[in-house]
Amino acid sequence: MSQTTNFIRQIIDQDIAAGKHGGRVVTRFPPEPNGYLHIGHAKSICLNFGIAEDYGGHCNFRFDDTNPSKENIDYVNSIIEDVRWLGYGQDEPLHASDYFEQLHEFAVELITDGKAFVDSLSPQEIREYRGTLTEPGVNSPYRDRSVEENLDLFSRMKAGEFPDNAHVLRAKIDMGSGNMNMRDPVIYRIKHESHPIAGDKWCIYPLYDFAHGLSDAIEGVTHSLCTMEFEDHRPLYDWFIENVSAPSRPEQTEFSRLSLEYTVLSKRLLTRLVDDGLVDGWDDPRMPTISGLRNRGYTAESIRDFCARIGITKNFNEVEMGVLENTIRQDLDWNAPRTMAVLNPLRLVIEDYPEDKTEMLEAQNHPKRPELGTRQVPFGRIIYIEHEDFQEVPEKKYFRLAPGSEVRLRYAYLVTCTKVIKDEAGNIVEVRCQHDPESRGGVAPDGRKVRGTIHWVSAAHCATARVNLYDRLFAVPNPGVYKDGSFSEIINSQSLIEVKNAKVEPGAANAPPASHFQFERNGYYFLKESAVANKPAIFHRTVALRDTWTKVKR
Repeated sequence: MSQTTNFIRQIIDQDIAAGKHGGRVVTRFPPEPNGYLHIGHAKSICLNFGIAEDYGGHCNFRFDDTNPSKENIDYVNSIIEDVRWLGYGQDEPLHASDYFEQLHEFAVELITDGKAFVDSLSPQEIREYRGTLTEPGVNSPYRDRSVEENLDLFSRMKAGEFPDNAHVLRAKIDMGSGNMNMRDPVIYRIKHESHPIAGDKWCIYPLYDFAHGLSDAIEGVTHSLCTMEFEDHRPLYDWFIENVSAPSRPEQTEFSRLSLEYTVLSKRLLTRLVDDGLVDGWDDPRMPTISGLRNRGYTAESIRDFCARIGITKNFNEVEMGVLENTIRQDLDWNAPRTMAVLNPLRLVIEDYPEDKTEMLEAQNHPKRPELGTRQVPFGRIIYIEHEDFQEVPEKKYFRLAPGSEVRLRYAYLVTCTKVIKDEAGNIVEVRCQHDPESRGGVAPDGRKVRGTIHWVSAAHCATARVNLYDRLFAVPNPGVYKDGSFSEIINSQSLIEVKNAKVEPGAANAPPASHFQFERNGYYFLKESAVANKPAIFHRTVALRDTWTKVKR
C-alpha cells in the first residue's frame, strides 16, 4: 500500500479477509454542486480515490444533485476541474439525478409496504411536531392515511397538481426515537424548479438522506466514507437500504473532518466572505478553496502530501496552518527554479564600472539540482537592490550594505558603498559604490571575508512586474468563533500587499503562465500572467521562505 494504514484501511482489510462485498472495494466522492470545493474536500477526495486505487477498486465521482434551488452549472464545472486537477476523477461524473426514476420506485415501494406516508402539515407544523432533543415528537395526524390514499397523493404530487410545500412524503419510522433523524424524516418534497441535469421532468425531488445512501446502493458502493457529522445519520442511511429492494448493501464509516487554523471551512462562512466583499471571489488566493489555493500557486502534489500527513482518525484535530504551508514550501524548494527579483527597488550605481559594458553572468537555476542547469544573468553599471538591504546608519549586527561597508552582489562582484543620494524630502533614492574588478563571481582575490550577500537585477535589462504578496486571511487562529460577528474585524491587514513596481529577471517575467519560482532570499512565487507587450507580468506569492507566524502569541 502507498499510504500509512488507518482505521478505515483496517476495516477494509478485515472485510476483504472475511469475503465481504465479494472482496470488492468501491468508494465514492459525492459533492453537492452548491458551492466550491475547499481543502477539507481535498481530504475526502484523496481518501476515497486513494483507497480505491490502492485496493485495485474504483471510486465513483458522483454529484448528489437533489436540490435544484442551490445548484448551478458553474459549481459543477468548478468541482470537476478541481477534482481532476488533484489527479482524480477522470471518468465522466455520475449524478444522483440519473437515478431519479429508481429512487421514485423505492419511494413507491415504501408507501406500498406501509413505511411511508404523504403528510399535509406545513413545514412549520412538521418542525413543531418533531419534538426536541429532550422531548419526543408527536405523530402527524396524516400518518395513518391508507396505502391507496398515499399512492394517489404521491402520484398527483409527481404530476404537478400541488404547489410547493402543500405535501411531503415522509418515512414512517419512530417519532419517539432519541435520534432526531429517525423521527419520520421527509424523503420527498415538491419543488417546481428546473433541474440543471434533469430539466423540467420532475417537480418532486428526493431529500439528501434518502437519495445519498440509495445512490450508493445502486452504484454498488461497498464503503461509504463520510465525515463525523453524518454519524447520527447512519441509522437512517441503513434503514432506507434495508427497507427497499436495494441492489447492494454499502456500509457507512465516519472520519473526522478537517479543521484548519487561520481560516474557515464552512460553505456558509466562505459565502459570507465572498458576499461581504472581504475577498475577491471564490478563487481569491487567500481562500481555502481548491481553486484559491491553485490560484496562489499551490501544487496538486503538495495538497495530496498535506492530506497524507494529517492522517485519518475519528478524533477532532485542529491542524496548524504551518503544516499546509510547509508542504508547498518543501515541494517548491525542490522543484522551483531560482531567480532574482527586487520588490522595493533602490538604485545602485557602480561608479567605476564602464557605462557601456554589459556582462552575462552564470547563475545556478537550482543549488541542489545541478541537472537543472544554469542561466545567463545580465549585469551592468546600474542595478537595483532591495531598499532593506541598505542602511545609512546600520544597526548592530547588520551585515548588508552601508556607507563604507563591503558586500557581495550575488553571482557578481564585491562592492563598497561610497556615497548616498537623497531627494529634497531626505529620502534615499540612490547609493553609489566602487567594485573590485578581480572579484567576479563574488570571491575576493586576497581571501578577505565579506559577510553580506545581497541580490539585485540589472536596471537596463530587468522587467517591471506586479507582485501580490499573499498571507493568511485571518489574524486569529480560530476565526470560526466569530461567525456571529463581523469578519472584517479579524481580517489580517497584511493578507494582501500589492507591489506595483517590482523588478525581476526578464527570463522569469517571460516564462509560461503558471510557472513557479523561488525569488532568492524572499519566497516562492507563482507566475499568474506573463509579460505581454506593455503589460507587466503578475506574480502571486505562494508562501514565504520561512514561517513568520511561529512566534505569534495566541
